[in-house]
Amino acid sequence: MTQRLSPGTVAMLVAAPLLWAGNAVTGRLVHTLISPLALNFLRWTLAFLVLLPIAYRVLRPGSALWPHWRRYAVLGLLGIGCYNALQYLALQTSTPLNVTLVGSGLPVWMLAVGTLCFGMRVTRAQVAGALLSVAGVLVVLSRGEWAQLLALRLVPGDIYMVLATIAWAFYSWLLVRTAEPTALRGDWAAFLMAQMAFGLAWSGAFAAGEWGLGLTHATWGWPLAAALAFIALGPALLAYRCWGMGVQRAGPAVAGFFINLTPLFAALLSALVLGELPHLYHGAAFVLIVAGIVVSSRGR
Repeated sequence: MTQRLSPGTVAMLVAAPLLWAGNAVTGRLVHTLISPLALNFLRWTLAFLVLLPIAYRVLRPGSALWPHWRRYAVLGLLGIGCYNALQYLALQTSTPLNVTLVGSGLPVWMLAVGTLCFGMRVTRAQVAGALLSVAGVLVVLSRGEWAQLLALRLVPGDIYMVLATIAWAFYSWLLVRTAEPTALRGDWAAFLMAQMAFGLAWSGAFAAGEWGLGLTHATWGWPLAAALAFIALGPALLAYRCWGMGVQRAGPAVAGFFINLTPLFAALLSALVLGELPHLYHGAAFVLIVAGIVVSSRGR
């Protein structure tokens, strides 16, 4: 399940957090324009429509999807229905610092879920890599001033992000536990569509609940339309393809460390979008995060 990292695998595992950092920045920019569960539903509706002409055959009766529909219903729930909906919810009530800090615990959750639920043996190298990688994230989050971390207070949004991180850890492990035909697994569009069909149903149900509670709102215009187009094409379609292939090649434990590049990329994108220039601590954090990836993937 875990292989040495090739340049192609590294590229895929780096592209996904880069696009997801863009998703976080975009989600924060439009959080006053649209409610979080509606945003998640519309995002995946657009992605579904874009992918449908390529992968519609997997939805036909008798396709290889239906004997394994329960598995794809779970993948759709965790990776599409829950993760981003919970993240968008978190950004409504928690600060970006708190949300990213809670999300930075993914390597620990990946190791914990793998050990408790999937029989993974945790090595000392993976523990050391987790500590290095999380230390790098903390450098970014604290902006080089550790006193900022001591002032953190948990709010409901942080709990949403904990749940989102756990859901993503289970999703990543389930990606490599499969018995479906190679024809379905080897076709990235069909594989993603199989998840998206159920994930769209889950996200639609969550959005309907939001609407039923009278919490749905949207301010339509070019800013919201452009944001939806980006998060549907980049963070949804392209990033999920890269992440799925990367996890299959490198294994979920190693791949989990690449997620910690997300806050670093978010800081860099914020500099471009919001005019906040990067600092020396961004370079230090990058070194620590990459060191964690290298140590976890090569050691024993």
